[in-house]
Amino acid sequence: MKKILAITTIRSDYDLMSGLYRLLDSDAEIELKLLVAGAHLSFTYGNTVDLIKKDGFGILAEIESLIDSDSQKARLKTASIMLQNAVDVVASWMPDLILYAGDREDVLVGGMLGTFLNIPTIHFFGGDHEKDGHADTVVRHATSKLSTFHVVSIDQHKQRLLKMGESANRIFVAGSIALDKFVSHRSGTLEEARRLLPEGKKLDGYAMVIYHPVDQERADAGVCFENILLALKKSGIPAIVSYPNSDPGNHLIIEKIAQYENDPAFWFYKNLNRETFLSLYKQARFLIGNSSSGILEAASIPLGAINVGLRQKGRYCGDNVLFCDNSKDDIEKSVSKLLSDVFQRNLAEIKNPYGDGNSCKKVYELIRTTDFSQLLKKTEDPLEMN
Repeated sequence: MKKILAITTIRSDYDLMSGLYRLLDSDAEIELKLLVAGAHLSFTYGNTVDLIKKDGFGILAEIESLIDSDSQKARLKTASIMLQNAVDVVASWMPDLILYAGDREDVLVGGMLGTFLNIPTIHFFGGDHEKDGHADTVVRHATSKLSTFHVVSIDQHKQRLLKMGESANRIFVAGSIALDKFVSHRSGTLEEARRLLPEGKKLDGYAMVIYHPVDQERADAGVCFENILLALKKSGIPAIVSYPNSDPGNHLIIEKIAQYENDPAFWFYKNLNRETFLSLYKQARFLIGNSSSGILEAASIPLGAINVGLRQKGRYCGDNVLFCDNSKDDIEKSVSKLLSDVFQRNLAEIKNPYGDGNSCKKVYELIRTTDFSQLLKKTEDPLEMN
């Protein structure tokens, strides 16, 4: 039996990967366990470990690692706590394969566990690149060098990994597995979505707001977030608004949420179950903020997305995405452009460049049939590669 360990530390990476987890978990020849840490175990971020338990996945260990202090040091300390507490747990179970996804500090932990414990690893969503200067991009690339194998979303990401000295036989282009559950979810009617909204709020024609802090804009995170709310109010558009993630600067956003939480035009939430979230998301007028969802998933509806500020800048995306700066005026102009007849007509013809929602089965078959131990030793010299 093949033992597979998946590392998850936050709601977002779990949502991206859970479709694949389901396929692996249903295979009688595979024993899947999850290493759960970080924001999953934090009250501030909704104790989302409960969602994992509800889904029925086996948990190898719960590691309470998150330093919730909203400082630049916090992420590094969080990673060190997670690594220190994971080493013996992982070495004791000794899986045949470790899976991790994305660009947060936990993927570095996964890469180091695999490298020093001689366990093959798969890094998902490598080869992507953002020009925002955020730590996530270099963390993603560093993790790729630590990893045995890569499952990437598009050929551009493969080409970037090749440029970094990774060999072609270590890279599999699958499309984005994040799209599978998104595409297969039944899109309800607008009336069904309205029944999910709280009483006392006036949210007809709402936008979805998902905005997270980024290092270079950290000091202005609250102002940037407020500019989005003010631009929407001026345009007469209500919004369903997510709390920020655990990155430094989030307290400035949370303070703004406290100022506006009684406004009938805004509904702020910490966590929604996936069914509710997707039902509301797919009936939104548009998405605004700086979430990767605007890059990856929104085009599958298709839904227009406005990306505000530096986060996600430079990422490959469909024509459903508009980029603007953090100023209220530029946000207002982007809202106006997105709602224009020309943009909406073009939006209807868009296809998602990240895939068609049939990636999980491809990756499952890859994992089921591949002996990754044969690729464990990375002996390739980049100077000798074409």
